Amino acid sequence: MTPYETFKALHASPGAFVMPNPWDGMSALMMKAEGFQAIASSSLAIAFAMGVPDARAAVTREAAIANAALMARLTGLPVNGDLEDGFGPEPEDCVATVEAAIAAGLAGLGIEDITTDPTRPIHHFDHAVARIKAAAAAAKGRILLTARADNFLHGRPDLDDTIRRLVAFAEVGADVLYAPGLPDMAAIEAVVRAVAPLPVNVVGGPRTGPVPVATLAAAGVRRVSLGGALYRHCMGALSEAAKQMRGGELGFLAAAPTTGSLNRLLPPA
Repeated sequence: MTPYETFKALHASPGAFVMPNPWDGMSALMMKAEGFQAIASSSLAIAFAMGVPDARAAVTREAAIANAALMARLTGLPVNGDLEDGFGPEPEDCVATVEAAIAAGLAGLGIEDITTDPTRPIHHFDHAVARIKAAAAAAKGRILLTARADNFLHGRPDLDDTIRRLVAFAEVGADVLYAPGLPDMAAIEAVVRAVAPLPVNVVGGPRTGPVPVATLAAAGVRRVSLGGALYRHCMGALSEAAKQMRGGELGFLAAAPTTGSLNRLLPPA
């Protein structure tokens, strides 16, 4: 099967699968070594690694897709590209992003309804739907399209409008639906019911805090991603290591993987 076909089949399997979000070659290979069947890029990790803010059009389409494509080439796994707003406000921009993701060998991509303008963070309803409709037409049968409604990340905690958007995205051809930042399990369950039988992605869990994957699966969630959480987790470990170094302690190094063990994850030269 192609990566797209493998990725699509994962969404049709029983229960929920975890799709971690590494950010470079080695972190992707580590996820493969642990047995994950698909991975995704992280717009936050890409942006922060480059020293620029996330979700502000600071990372180019080419850079974001190249990052995801590198992980796909190294691992051979289906990779879902976290491609923010589709790199432009118009439906045609979203189509160009879909075509570039396909050309790069990605199995899936996500497009959000954000504007990258903090004074007007979310596209109005009709325009948001038109963007997903154009992307879905380009993606159909070629790459898995996740349509994302970002109200809850941008000061618009409106569950009814979020569900309205997700239902509309489903009706115009999106393959997977996703609304990050939902407040609680009841909201997650409401989203799942509204777009059934299409799969729903949840990042970590509700705003109340992470929950076991089994809990999300029982609610009907099909895919669990981590977004920028893995990157932030590693930054937390780095911050703690820095504090220990400042205090003259280096014992934390004993837990680090050896160079040899990491080298063994790399494909033959």
